[in-house]
Amino acid sequence: MKLAITGGTGFVGSHLIDAALAAGQEIQALTRREQPQRERVLWVPGSLDDRDALERLVSDADAVIHVAGVISAPNAAAFEHGNVAGTLAMLAAATAGGVHRFIHVSSLAAREPKLSLYGGSKAKAEELVRSSGLDWAIVRPPAVYGPGDKETLELFKMARRGQIYLPPAGKLSLIHVDDLAELLLALTRHGAPEKALIEPDDGRKGGWTHREFGDALGRAVGVRARTISTPRLLLALGARLDRLLRRDRAKLTPDRVAYFCHPDWVARAEHAPPPALWRARIDTEQGLADTAGWYREQGWV
Repeated sequence: MKLAITGGTGFVGSHLIDAALAAGQEIQALTRREQPQRERVLWVPGSLDDRDALERLVSDADAVIHVAGVISAPNAAAFEHGNVAGTLAMLAAATAGGVHRFIHVSSLAAREPKLSLYGGSKAKAEELVRSSGLDWAIVRPPAVYGPGDKETLELFKMARRGQIYLPPAGKLSLIHVDDLAELLLALTRHGAPEKALIEPDDGRKGGWTHREFGDALGRAVGVRARTISTPRLLLALGARLDRLLRRDRAKLTPDRVAYFCHPDWVARAEHAPPPALWRARIDTEQGLADTAGWYREQGWV
């Protein structure tokens, strides 16, 4: 099978390419910058704005896995461009190229489109996929973690210091990036569900409370860390400070505060993938410990 992948140079996409190669697939992956050569990987220079590049990307492909997206942006227009226009461009390329199977990586934030600009843009992208006429599957991952992730890195650093600042009381689901990659690959195979909305997780029924997650992070780094429930007002102030200090590299933004503080980011059982298709393999306690070990080896924590 030949797979066309966007976002292949990012955290999820790079793990997806590794998993696809291990499964014997051929890859055509979009990239903005030059990449090291890899056997069975064709890097296609270009971006989601480049129609010619997208035409080359989907050429002779059996399925498209659209991973690329924007999780942090300064305004609504930037979210619309990265998540909505980018998805529309990929759908158009797949349709023109005769690729029928389209796997779209969305977010649980799409369940609450009015809560944040990010969630609103992901919800709009989902609607485009649903109305495309293609054979689609939409995957809404919960919080994704694993080696190489720079988004959850801040939480591991806080755990190492002994205090983890999390939003007010709430619950969330988690998934290891390698489990997510295996699900995306499974959805490209013959017999996979069509027109399916999927919310995967690590198999923990009811998800994790913020305190349970904080305790697990502490165990992962070998520190008895204290989880501190942080009021939304303080998180909003922290977002402003982060923007002042790190500008475009800020990890905490007002938009992210809006959806971080929602009390329920647990994957819904009615949207779970069929067990015959996929099950999470990686125990979260072990996965967090392995991720912490990887961070230590890289000198990140």
